[in-house]
Amino acid sequence: MSFFAKLKSRLTRSSSKLGEGLDAIVAEAPAAPEATPEAPASAPEPARPGLIGRLFGQGPAAEPRRVLDDEMLESLEDLLISSDMGVDTALRVTANLAEGRMGKRLSVSEIKALLAAEIARIMEPVARPMPIYPKRPQVVLVVGVNGSGKTTTIGKLASQFRAAGKTVVIAAGDTFRAAAVEQLKVWGERADVPVLTAPEGSDPASLAFDAMTRAEADGADLLLIDTAGRLQNRQDLMEELAKIVRVIRKKDPEAPHNTLLVLDATTGQNALNQVEIFSKIADVSGLVMTKLDGTAKGGVLVALADRFGLPIHAIGVGEQIDDLAPFDPEEFARALVGAEG
Repeated sequence: MSFFAKLKSRLTRSSSKLGEGLDAIVAEAPAAPEATPEAPASAPEPARPGLIGRLFGQGPAAEPRRVLDDEMLESLEDLLISSDMGVDTALRVTANLAEGRMGKRLSVSEIKALLAAEIARIMEPVARPMPIYPKRPQVVLVVGVNGSGKTTTIGKLASQFRAAGKTVVIAAGDTFRAAAVEQLKVWGERADVPVLTAPEGSDPASLAFDAMTRAEADGADLLLIDTAGRLQNRQDLMEELAKIVRVIRKKDPEAPHNTLLVLDATTGQNALNQVEIFSKIADVSGLVMTKLDGTAKGGVLVALADRFGLPIHAIGVGEQIDDLAPFDPEEFARALVGAEG
């Protein structure tokens, strides 16, 4: 199964919400006014094709249509906002969709195609893979809140980079949670990648420093550093993250070369706050969005792209290694709205 097919099959919560909403909006088409001397009747709908025409797909489609007017446009805006696309982004998408189309009769499938095109246009500039630099080791710091899928993402990235011929080292920097360390060890064994650990409760910044020394000695291409899942409103934990960055830079002033923020799609608009705060602390260079298969809030990724313009390196729709894939804006947009591929 292609990743797009998988994405489409697993983004059903978001696409169903949008699809059902569009069906309702088109079905709510106001009745045509009766003809009066002052207001002549609108042009009649074309006659339905005969039996032969219907058999061979000739004639106009039977799909319901509605005239795009201000009322319909407002309903579309409300639907996109309810899908966590955010007010500003929803207004921009619907304004672009309406340009040159006001007064035209549109079907649900046509609206889906138009929405997908507008969403893809917003997201095209941010669809970039994580850059690989000649610097060895390239230090990749991975941050995010509790439960965002950070540890699993690190394991998947390590396995994928290893399969691509890169030498990888993982530092289990979440020294406060034994389960995270064990999870990384499993991924390390699976990908044949060393996982550096420290006793529970150890200083994560010291582990990061030691891991850089080890990765440099081994000639590793990439060092992936896990960090404790931080709630962005916990000042002490955010200060600890800032300390990790300071210590890393004592060994290499340019490190970390990538700082990936892993976001859980199910948090909806809260993801916007996370990007703002983590960017101030750790200079976020790119995003990974996980758990898109478990939410009706997939539109938040569009809002993130529109508001911050940070590169979206990958998206996740499951637990298997191939459930994390490079972000493709057109495939995502079609899957999000349930448009045909």
